[in-house]
Amino acid sequence: MMAIFNFFGSIFGYVLWPIFYVVQNYGIAIIIFAILAKIVLFPFSIKQQKAMANNARLQKKQKEIQEKYKNNKVKANEEMQKLYQKEGVNPSSGCLTSIVPMLVMLGIFYSISSPLTNTLHLNGDLVNSAVTYAQHIPGMPLHSGVNTYYQQIEVLNNFSAMLNTDFVHNCFTQTEISHIEMLANGFELIPGSGISMLQLPSTYGFFGSFYTIIPVLCFVSSVVTQILTMKLNGTQMQGCMMAMMLAMPLFSAWIAYNVPAAVGFYWICSTLLGLVQSIVMHKFYNPVTMIANQEARHVALLEQNERKL
Repeated sequence: MMAIFNFFGSIFGYVLWPIFYVVQNYGIAIIIFAILAKIVLFPFSIKQQKAMANNARLQKKQKEIQEKYKNNKVKANEEMQKLYQKEGVNPSSGCLTSIVPMLVMLGIFYSISSPLTNTLHLNGDLVNSAVTYAQHIPGMPLHSGVNTYYQQIEVLNNFSAMLNTDFVHNCFTQTEISHIEMLANGFELIPGSGISMLQLPSTYGFFGSFYTIIPVLCFVSSVVTQILTMKLNGTQMQGCMMAMMLAMPLFSAWIAYNVPAAVGFYWICSTLLGLVQSIVMHKFYNPVTMIANQEARHVALLEQNERKL
């Protein structure tokens, strides 16, 4: 499983690195990447919106079938499949759109948590040697107790202490050393601020740290986006929906608190861009309008088939 996630991390690293190389700031690179990801996934979002409209259009007929065959689930499923086939609807067509954003998030995490192998694509054996070497440098925070996910981050954070050693110059080429330095400096939120997007908010505790703003913004942006999206779609908030509306943002905040700040920053950017996308989708792909158009096309198709008979 790790190999699969690292594969995604490596793929996204190939996208993130050239963007970063141009802008020299990882925060800006993440914003650009998030925008590109939304653009690429936008057709899938349209497909999901259409799938939701189709399911809403068939809701009445689905209930009739369920009521008619409530004591025969096999027959009910058969009739449902006939209904989907007749109406040209694929009930699972919107599932991929729900899975892809999570795969992107995992790819971002593995790209950031393993910056030397998944973003710079340095030789894995040499990177492991650098990690082992760093563990034996006096005063280095990297030790055997560090989570293996973040050992490369610790090497990157403390690369300046290793820079003038013979080991580094024997291990990496001058170009690779230059790229490592560039990446280490580029993770500062603002140059010279000392605020690194590689740091884990949980390292500093929840109170009294700037990094706390990352999980807090994750929570707030998720809640605001869900509320506004529900209003756009005319969805009434029920008790269970309220619990779900808070559960997912709390989960995202907990994740953001325990992973590098850059991952949480991407989550915030992606969430806010998702809100913009929802507004655009509501304007041009309004579910009510889509259902009405689909009904009109369906009636026209039935009339056409009747004329043929």
